[in-house]
Amino acid sequence: MVIVKTGFASLVLALFGYLSSLEIVLAFSNDRSDNLAVYWGQDGAGHQQSLSFYCQDDTIDVIPMAFLYIFFGKGGQPVIDLSNICSSSSGTFPGTDLADCSFLQSDIKQCQAKGKLITLSLGGATSKVGFSSDGQASDFADTIWNMFLGGNSGMRPFGNAILDGVDLDIESGSSAHYATFVNRIRSLSKGASKRYYITAAPQCPFPDANVGAALNGAPFDAIYVQFYNNFCETSVPSEFNFATWDRWAKTQSPNPNVKVYLGAPGDAKAAGNGYVNIGTLSSVAQDAQKRYTSFGGVMLWDADTAYNNNRYHVAIKNAIRNGPTRPSVPTATSPNKGTPTPGPVETPAPPPATPKPTQTQTTAHKSTTSDAEVASTSFRDPRATARVKRPTFTFDDRSEVTSVANEVTKRRFSRFFKF
Repeated sequence: MVIVKTGFASLVLALFGYLSSLEIVLAFSNDRSDNLAVYWGQDGAGHQQSLSFYCQDDTIDVIPMAFLYIFFGKGGQPVIDLSNICSSSSGTFPGTDLADCSFLQSDIKQCQAKGKLITLSLGGATSKVGFSSDGQASDFADTIWNMFLGGNSGMRPFGNAILDGVDLDIESGSSAHYATFVNRIRSLSKGASKRYYITAAPQCPFPDANVGAALNGAPFDAIYVQFYNNFCETSVPSEFNFATWDRWAKTQSPNPNVKVYLGAPGDAKAAGNGYVNIGTLSSVAQDAQKRYTSFGGVMLWDADTAYNNNRYHVAIKNAIRNGPTRPSVPTATSPNKGTPTPGPVETPAPPPATPKPTQTQTTAHKSTTSDAEVASTSFRDPRATARVKRPTFTFDDRSEVTSVANEVTKRRFSRFFKF
């Protein structure tokens, strides 16, 4: 009997040790109010690291990869640009300008294994996007499904990695037919073995000029509202209109459980206007988290700028995850497990100096940096290529908003910037 007990005890101890050595990964929950979405791909501070680098950070929950910026390029195929990581200059599929970024499949899978959502953002400030008909929108949804999601295609830019969804950051072209696109993606994903997420990144003036119709015509899981570069930005408390978007979520959205994120720049150089210090952003985010049940978390543009701004993303995650004002997620939808308490915010070494500015052209993806500047980035993949520049235009006040009630002037290259 003694031998049996000893053997059993040894087995228990061995099993406990094994389980303790395993990394506990909590699956993403869209029901939470403390998620953090951080865009990656456009080398915002000139020191962009690999995708897997940012996935080592347990504060980030969602990473939209930016951007697929042309819908119908050479050969009728879409075009991707991930700045210094992968673009058309990195090697393309025959007869197209569609970059072969298949070396990223391992990074994507590593991130997903850590419980993070990896999505593809369509559009951007200098994009060439839009549909001429519902039929074209539906066909393009099939293309996206087959190339990046759960379908099959001879052209899979990220190899056999299956992304977790798509994000619409539409800033140019016609606003028509996007609801058809979203609804087709929903139809294709029915019965799939995994859940796919669809998000959008409207600007804060309501309704959004480019995706407003889509937001009312199709179910989105979350929207990353850009509360910057506009009169309703976070830095102007009297005009800050999260309440308007919360009301839309509860009364107009086809998905009554849609989450609204507070979008902010990761550094002053990431936007024309609207950057606030971490204390201010934390206060505003915690207040919105307390007041509005649609609050889903914070979105930052972008990973590179936030990381090099004293780990701005870590501080805001701690604020919404540990803040005393954070409400409980409703019982009907809350996950069963709590969120582990993060460690203290690291005080990193000063970030590298900002690269010398280069001349910018406003035509989409035409300007480049020198080879020396590209070589200076922290991460160097064999396929690394030139960075994309983003022009800076902002809406400073209401004078740029039309006199028609609830209508907003067309956005003019207002989102993502590269100096």
